[in-house]
Amino acid sequence: MKLFTAMLPALLLFAAVASPVQAEQKKQLGPWDVHYIAMPSTLIEPAIASTYKIERSKFNGLVNISVLNSSDQKAQQVTLSGSAKNLLGQQKTLNFTQVVEGEAIYYLAQLPYRNEERLSFVIDIRQGNQNQQLKFEHTFYVE
Repeated sequence: MKLFTAMLPALLLFAAVASPVQAEQKKQLGPWDVHYIAMPSTLIEPAIASTYKIERSKFNGLVNISVLNSSDQKAQQVTLSGSAKNLLGQQKTLNFTQVVEGEAIYYLAQLPYRNEERLSFVIDIRQGNQNQQLKFEHTFYVE
């Protein structure tokens, strides 16, 4: 139940999308369960986008990451930095914004993309002397 409560704001954010998207993914990295999703910003309803200051555009993607303690599933306050690289080697820096709602903490980053652009993400997660790296790939499509 604690996991559901901690993830509720993020789940509500993505439950409000206009059409289906790739399901949220999770990786265990060291002491953390890291939940992540990448999606087009156009899938976010205008009112929710406005609340979170998300620019809706058919060429703008959104990355959402939450970090939970693996043992008790409590949201963790961390520092994130990272980038996304396309197949041509062009790199895009990700600037994350922390969102705190009750006990939930998640991080949002926006980035531009082109149709059928496959991006490789590398995100460094830091908390004190604990460092982990999240790597994943996602292909964006223009609607």
